[in-house]
Formats: sequence, structure tokens, C-alpha cells
Amino acid sequence: MTISETMMAAVIHRHGGPESIAYEAFPRPTPSLGEVLIRVRATSINRLDLWARSGPPVKIFPWTEPDFPLISGSDCAGEVAEIGEGVMNVHPGDRVVLYPSLFCGHCDYCRVGEQTMCLRYHIFGEHTYGAMAQYAVAPAANLVVLPEHASFENAAAMPVAYTTAWRMLKSAGIKAGDSVLVLGVGGGVGTAALTLARRAGATVFATGSAEWKREQAISHGAENAVDHTTGPFSDWVMEQTDGRGVDIVVDPLGATWEESIRSLARGGALVVCGATAGNKPEFDIREVYQRHRRIFGAPMGNWADFNRVMALLFHDEIAPVIDSVYPLAEIADAHRRAESRESFGKIVVTC
Repeated sequence: MTISETMMAAVIHRHGGPESIAYEAFPRPTPSLGEVLIRVRATSINRLDLWARSGPPVKIFPWTEPDFPLISGSDCAGEVAEIGEGVMNVHPGDRVVLYPSLFCGHCDYCRVGEQTMCLRYHIFGEHTYGAMAQYAVAPAANLVVLPEHASFENAAAMPVAYTTAWRMLKSAGIKAGDSVLVLGVGGGVGTAALTLARRAGATVFATGSAEWKREQAISHGAENAVDHTTGPFSDWVMEQTDGRGVDIVVDPLGATWEESIRSLARGGALVVCGATAGNKPEFDIREVYQRHRRIFGAPMGNWADFNRVMALLFHDEIAPVIDSVYPLAEIADAHRRAESRESFGKIVVTC
């Protein structure tokens, strides 16, 4: 293998701590029919990247044991380096950003535009080699051309977290004047939900375990914030809303469902995208149906959701909250930052 056939990548050979990621030469992929080779310029860290390296804390559907080596990285922004046969929507040199959901395009769900419900749904960078490398191969149909004024770093911070948050709020039927509680506000989905809910005209309350994160949430538009680890936060929510409760709770934590449900107004919606604090919550179902409350799941958003949220960036209507930027060679430090609970917003990795 010659040097021209390799690239530098963050390669995971085994589960372990941040030191288990190797920054090393790896075979450079080649695009096949309908695919594009992307010269990756930026990606960002999501919970999937941490679990790819460490292993998930609990066995959560649809996790299976991976085949090592792994290259994670579901968010991807860069330039088209080479196109495979049949590609016509992008050209070499185009600046692009990737929709990370991979789908068949033919099943009943795909035909109605619900790609994340696809019977063959999988995720770029989780079930395939991803963007934590100088080059990555992806379906051309998943690419959107990036305007010149939009930075690779901002674009790479958006796809997973902001598309997920958009779908969550859309599923709940958010509208101007609503009240929203965002749990775990310092994470990628949390900061995305805060940004998008404020843009929609909602009043946002937030939770965070650290005082400085709560202060950051308020500086980014939250009405108020509380530490959800110190006791029943639903009591605090009721105090903030004069006993009414909030219209929407954005919950990526999982174990907090009992308090999340109790924080809802009548007819309110709990929207869920993760189980980072536990996947087996206990709650009284009567607190759901007796008050006409609803529960929605959102693993990400569909193609239309992705395009809508990226358009907000392209038209300078929102900007992602970025905590820090690391070069790919310092990927272990980027993982340490993500696991330290000292970050607020997305951690971007440049390639």
C-alpha cells in the first residue's frame, strides 16, 4: 500500500478510554455506485462517538457488538473529492454537508419521507466508517451543498443534534408562546433544543447539574434553570409556571421520565431522544392518560427535517453553540473534554 492510498484517521481497535483511540494511517476508501468520496474538513462529537469507543453503558436497542476497527463520526462537512458512477447531484470541489441517516429509499416509510423509520435504517459513522478521518465515503443522495459563507465547523455541529432537536420540537407541535423544559441543557441536543425553541418563540426553562451551565443556559435565552440532580424538579417547574406545568419537556436522559411527566401541563408532550442516564424509567401511566399527556420518540429527524434545520444555518437565522474545536490528531483530548461534563454545546473536530 502506497502513501497515496492511505489517510489519517481516528481508529478504535478496542473498547476503552480516550487513550484507546489511535490516530494512525488507514486505507482510504473508494466510492462505489451512487457514492461520493468526501475530503472531510470537520465533524463533531456525539454520544454515539463516546459509546463507539467505550461501549454503551447498558444494552440499548439497536446496539450490537461492533466489528473492530471502527472509525466513528456521524456529522460530516467537507469537499467532494471524487464521485462514483451515476452521481449527478454533486461535483468534485463542491462544499457539502451530510445527512447521517442511511436508508433504503424503497420501503413504505421511506416512500412517505420518514427515513429514520426505514426498515433498513442505520447511521453513518455508527454502522459504517464515519467522518473521524481525512476522507469518508457516503451516499451522494445524502449530501446538501454548503454555501460559501457557511463554515465547515458550524455545518458539522448541526446534523445529528440540531436535526434531532428540530424533530423533537416539531413532534410536540411547538408554537410561539409555548413553555419548554430542556433537560441536560449543556449537551449537544440540549443546546440545540434551547436555540430552536427560543427561535420558535417559546419560553424555555432548563436543567443542568453545574451552576455555570445553568448560567450559560440563561445567557443563551433560558428564562431560568435548576439543578435536576438535587430533588424533584417538577416542583420547581410548577413554581415557575404558577402551577400549570410546561407544554413540552425535551428529555435526552431517560431515567428522569417520572419527573419529566409530572412537569407537563395537561395535554403536554414529553419528547425523548436518548437514555444517557438510564433506559428503564419508572412512572405511573395514570399521570399520562389522566391528563391527556403524550410521549414521542425521535432518534433523529427525516430528510425534510435535516434540510429545514440546515436552511436556518444557511440563512443566518441560527448558529450552533460550539464549545471547542480540536484537530483530529488530538481526538483523545476531544473525547476527554466531552466526558468531563465541562463542555457547553458541541465539540467540533477538524480534519
